[in-house]
Amino acid sequence: MRNSLFAKALLIAGLLPFQSGAFAEAVPVELSRTESGWQLLRGGEPYLVRGAGGTGSLELLADAGGNSIRTWSADKLGPLLDEAHSLGLTVAVGIWLGHERHGFDYGDAQQVKDQLERAREIVLRHKDHPAVLLWGIGNEMEGFAEGNNPAIWKAVNDIAAMIKDIDPAHPTMTVTAEIGGERVKYVHEHCPAIDIHGINAYGGAASLPERLKAAGATKPYILTEFGPAGPWEVEKNEWGAALEPTSTEKAELYRRNYEQAILQAPDVALGSYAFNWGFKMEATATWFGMFLDDGSRLAAIDTMTELWSDTIPGNRAPSVEPLKIDGAATVKPSTRLTVSTVVADPDNDPVTARWILRAESGDYTTGGDFRPMLPEIEGAVIESRSDRAKIRMPEQPGHYRLFLYVHDQQGNAATANLPLRVEGEIQTRFPVVVYEDSFAGMPWAPSGWMGAIDDLTLDGDYAVDPQAGNASIKIRYTGKFGWAGIAWQDPPNNWGDRDGGYDLSGARELSLWARGAYGGEKIKIGIGLLGEDIAYPDSAITSVDDIVLTHEWQNYRIRLNKKDLSSLKTGFVITVSGRASPVTVFLDSIRFNR
Repeated sequence: MRNSLFAKALLIAGLLPFQSGAFAEAVPVELSRTESGWQLLRGGEPYLVRGAGGTGSLELLADAGGNSIRTWSADKLGPLLDEAHSLGLTVAVGIWLGHERHGFDYGDAQQVKDQLERAREIVLRHKDHPAVLLWGIGNEMEGFAEGNNPAIWKAVNDIAAMIKDIDPAHPTMTVTAEIGGERVKYVHEHCPAIDIHGINAYGGAASLPERLKAAGATKPYILTEFGPAGPWEVEKNEWGAALEPTSTEKAELYRRNYEQAILQAPDVALGSYAFNWGFKMEATATWFGMFLDDGSRLAAIDTMTELWSDTIPGNRAPSVEPLKIDGAATVKPSTRLTVSTVVADPDNDPVTARWILRAESGDYTTGGDFRPMLPEIEGAVIESRSDRAKIRMPEQPGHYRLFLYVHDQQGNAATANLPLRVEGEIQTRFPVVVYEDSFAGMPWAPSGWMGAIDDLTLDGDYAVDPQAGNASIKIRYTGKFGWAGIAWQDPPNNWGDRDGGYDLSGARELSLWARGAYGGEKIKIGIGLLGEDIAYPDSAITSVDDIVLTHEWQNYRIRLNKKDLSSLKTGFVITVSGRASPVTVFLDSIRFNR
């Protein structure tokens, strides 16, 4: 008995690695309300969440003084819980809920019921793991308008109530996109089974306590995503390009938001999750990541380490000032220009620099969905050093962004960038590639998921037997009936509520290669999806229906003669029909030809 109690104490303290089945007993977590306000208790002890969200190293998070990691879904949750517990970390387990913009219908009773049952299975499978901190029910599932669809909030509350019945040891939380519209009202009045309001806030994070009080909020909150202001919140230049802060400036924004939203509101704030503990392409290649894609650490990690642990890191990231150009940011084709900055390293480490010119994504919307990484424009940088570069702008008119990456020799880095423009009429060059080897650099993003999307998976880097190049697209649908599909959209998740798209005038066909895993798989392919009844429609909609694939690669073409291709927001659409066994199809070399 004594050994069992001792082991349990070690588990609660996070000092004993968890092994599935060894100690199937949760560490209880509860909310306590005293005269001084709300408090989270874990194992009976006060617990301020010092966390992050993302896929970066958990060991580095623990070393930085963090104590928790947040997920958005339960994918690969078991190994994550085990690793987190071995490092003394907890996990805010995300239970992904469908989004209407992805095709989920909260008016469909069967879809809603299936979603609740999936949530039940997740909770039953993992509720006794000692690393579980709380259940995060959905992330921004209310959308980006007023957030007042009663059907969505009923589904959220039903899941929360179900969880309370089967797992009273962990609180429930739901996460909204900021607190505008009627979000505070609906979380409080329509979700009595929700204990904690999770809030994703960026530019407005520092003012959250004041704004929540004004809205009449009484529930405690966790700042579930925060960092620098989002690209939808910052100043734009004369042609609408978002002006991104340097990594040095962002570090101070992390500090301000944490201090004002968390440290200065101890009566209602239960903690936070910094975003993004990893790398992510969103708006630009550097906007939200606290790491670069090569794993280099940015100054935001130094700042959060200091805030979490009251310790300044032994070696810190370099600093960089905003980039300055020696003339106008709009230039003629092939113009040479000079860009400069000031770089310093707080530890006097030697630094190296790399300058990269990329095409501008132009996508500054909220949502966090997949964005393709845009490739480097070769030959644009003709001379460089850490504080200065000479650039030759492309001949092709359009919008671009110049990036500076500075590295020390200790795994730290700094970034800055500057939007640039080449004047002139932007003309389409054919072929226009929808997919070739990966989604990186492609004009449309495969973001418009439709139908039974929970049974659908997409892999854009499938390297086995591509039709050409190094990879193909693999789409797998496990639904026994019905259908699922994906629309390639610009900007991502554009269902006709935003302008965008590309002028493909002059294209005569869309060509692609496709095959099935076994043969006999049925698909439908096309271009365009948005009708004239929508604010920003596709200029053309056409498809080829009832295609039956073979096991071998076959070429398929959609003739586009006499089609108005002046504005295609939806560059490609595929739907897959279900059958008794899973359906797997492969696509490659998708392109518009003249």
